[in-house]
Amino acid sequence: MARRGKKPKGRPVNGWVVLDKPKGMGSTDAVAKLKWLYFAQKAGHAGTLDPLASGMLPIALGDATKTVPFVMDGRKVYRFSVRWGAETTTDDTEGPVTRSSELRPSREAIEAQLPNYVGEISQVPPAFSAIKIAGERAYDLAREGETVEIAPRTVEVLRLEIVEQPDDDTTVLEAECGKGTYVRAIARDLGRDLGCFGHVVELRRVSVGAFAEDDMVPLDDLLEAAEEGREELDAEAIESGAKPRVVDFAPLDEYLIAPEAALADIYEVLLSDEQASRVLSGNPVILRGRDAPVFCDEAFATGHGRLIALGAIEEGSFKPKRVFGGRG
Repeated sequence: MARRGKKPKGRPVNGWVVLDKPKGMGSTDAVAKLKWLYFAQKAGHAGTLDPLASGMLPIALGDATKTVPFVMDGRKVYRFSVRWGAETTTDDTEGPVTRSSELRPSREAIEAQLPNYVGEISQVPPAFSAIKIAGERAYDLAREGETVEIAPRTVEVLRLEIVEQPDDDTTVLEAECGKGTYVRAIARDLGRDLGCFGHVVELRRVSVGAFAEDDMVPLDDLLEAAEEGREELDAEAIESGAKPRVVDFAPLDEYLIAPEAALADIYEVLLSDEQASRVLSGNPVILRGRDAPVFCDEAFATGHGRLIALGAIEEGSFKPKRVFGGRG
């Protein structure tokens, strides 16, 4: 007799919560907090955000975790403040100053350098970063006092511009970039090129992949929604030390974004009910219509009012590779 799999703990909730992560909270802690709030069976995030940074941290719940790679590969927008006159070991405010200068760059001098940082550029990630060296995180090695040598890597910066310059010591920049780009390294290298040195003092991520700034929800709003859904305990239960549980998740679920929102940049296949049933069983379906593509490396299928599968289009048929809520 076949053994039954252990029933997953939690609700089978599916969707994205685009958290406006507060400064001081780690990405792993944020995921754990939302998994607990939503009582979700599965949770994961799309792109680590440093504890010292704030802003967008897309968190996937349930089946949305299958779409995480599509968000991680998407473009990101960072708004960051650079303090001129000092370079630090961490390229931000955490580390001690290693080099300093009395020189302060003009706005014109900064703008003249920005084109050098747009396009495909070679960049050495900060020593205090999550890059792995011989299986160890660079920041762990750096904190132990070891000399960290990280090889340059090619990254893509699509846009880099000045947002404001509040004083001679500080410039606020905005960068739109591809996966693996470190804006702390941009600040460090820009300071060196300008001859004045520099480091990041504020960092906020405002966009990731298909998610925009308006999609973000502050943690306090989620905590308030959870409170709305908590049960009311009688005096005896309170006296016994019982803690009220969330029994109505509707206020929290208002902040959920459908899993397919992460797939805005790839081709969508609209399935009939009959086709959706076939795909849910892991079978391919032939695509009809004059405009239906014959080949497509990446596509997703929707039907029955929800995301059905991730897959590819080959010889005019959609072939599922990952099915949502069905066999396969």
